[in-house]
Amino acid sequence: MNEIFHRVSIRKYKKQAVEKEKILQILKAAMQAPSACNQQPWEFYVVTDPEKIQKLSQTTPYAGCAAGAPVVIVPVYRKENLPALPMVSIDMGICIENMWLETDALGLGGVCIGVSPIQEWMDQIHQILELPEDVAVFSLFALGYPNEERAQQDRFDSNRIHFVE
Repeated sequence: MNEIFHRVSIRKYKKQAVEKEKILQILKAAMQAPSACNQQPWEFYVVTDPEKIQKLSQTTPYAGCAAGAPVVIVPVYRKENLPALPMVSIDMGICIENMWLETDALGLGGVCIGVSPIQEWMDQIHQILELPEDVAVFSLFALGYPNEERAQQDRFDSNRIHFVE
């Protein structure tokens, strides 16, 4: 699991298409995530249309880096018929981490752009992609071949570990 210690947020991409097989492998990894009551609330919209990507990059103050990405995956969750709806954000977070680790393992780079729970941002993306009413936007995940190199920070801090014995 070297990807855990290698993965960084990549915000600059080469002008190179990402192979569909790699995108599908990333989404396969995403769907392997555990979820509350095995509800698997996720669905994914894979955006490669440059015009749509440009519009998505303007939906939040943090999404500008998506403008140069060849692919933006929009993870959404179903709002109905879920046995553990309050746990959706946890399920989606785990799912996206799986996506990110597989992205890194495939030699690609990505960045997760938070959207939920800001309803205005969720609604803008929903409208741009003309999504069905029974799903809600969770985030944006821009990815592509990296056009930057960054070292991962060592975030380990033993002062944050508390043993209760």
